[in-house]
Amino acid sequence: MIERDRHIRALRRLFSSHAVVVLMGQRGVGKTTLAQEFASRWRWNSYYFDLGKAADRAQIEDPGAGLAKLQGLIILDEIDRFPSVLPVIRNLAQRTWTQARFLLLSSIDHKSLGGKMQPLEDLLARYELPGLLAEELPVPQLNTLWLRGGLPNSFAASSDRGSYEFRERCIRDFFERDIYRLTGNTSVALVERFWTMLAGCHGQVWNGSELARSLDVSHHTARRYLEILESAFLVRRIRPWQADLPRRQVKSPKVYFRDSGLLHCCLGMTTYGELERHPRSWASWEGFVLENLMHSLGQETNQYYFWAAHTGAKVDLIVQTGAVLRGFAIRRSLRPRLTRTMQKTMEELSLSRMDIVHAGPDSFSLGQRSRAFSVQRLREDL
Repeated sequence: MIERDRHIRALRRLFSSHAVVVLMGQRGVGKTTLAQEFASRWRWNSYYFDLGKAADRAQIEDPGAGLAKLQGLIILDEIDRFPSVLPVIRNLAQRTWTQARFLLLSSIDHKSLGGKMQPLEDLLARYELPGLLAEELPVPQLNTLWLRGGLPNSFAASSDRGSYEFRERCIRDFFERDIYRLTGNTSVALVERFWTMLAGCHGQVWNGSELARSLDVSHHTARRYLEILESAFLVRRIRPWQADLPRRQVKSPKVYFRDSGLLHCCLGMTTYGELERHPRSWASWEGFVLENLMHSLGQETNQYYFWAAHTGAKVDLIVQTGAVLRGFAIRRSLRPRLTRTMQKTMEELSLSRMDIVHAGPDSFSLGQRSRAFSVQRLREDL
């Protein structure tokens, strides 16, 4: 089992100032395992309810009675299946004579639950659990992590075939268990086809009209499908940065699968050899590094963009912190270099730095405002 103490510490910090914490992340990312590990270190009683199971739901069918007598840490898994309990949680969390704290687990972004989370909005804190990151591995296993993705059971499988089959089950579970709560009357089969087609567009500029024509739906419907997958933490949109320049710039967002293993499953890649030979391997690597980089930099205070001109110049990731812009280029090479085009782009966009994230084991300087960072040492060296 890979220790994820950084996330345990983050939850502890949130509970120091909030009575309710929502732990979010895609299905299979390890939320339940992390919650149970957190409960084992809790200083008092803890209780776990899986609201996906009828027996656990029955225990709190009358939540006012079932939860009211409990004190300590109360974990409610798959809270999106039982949102009627949220007003009760609010009342219990506000009691001054008890120490009840609530950890709510969800595979759906709370923003997609409509107004269901509204009763708790002023009481809760949110924490998104990412998949395994390169920095969390006890020994470097970068290629295995890239191939299998960050879902812990996928990464730790005894074989590439076993890992692939686990990811297939995760995808099937999503379309069988989660999709109905997100789509309303939308055809699940169409969303699944859209998901498969989107794998071929990973790392590319979003072209909803083209996908819509392939599915014989409107571009508004294609955008809705994209939002559904975003709300389940399966894909990520990165917006373009618009600079005040005379040259033509890309104005549409890019779309990435958030887990490289799920992407490879959709593209039918089982082994590392198949991944290296695949024509989309570069785009896969870019998305894999982006996820590691963004989580290492932190999601709370930063905003993320990319920039590209129609001439071919580009910055893979622009990080905005206040008024400061920092650029990153992603390279698969072991010894990257700062090119003249990168230096010109850094000046044109007024970037404070232009750094490169690469596949090698070491980080090193590239100049006064540039450094090469190893993807294996991001949190340590950034």
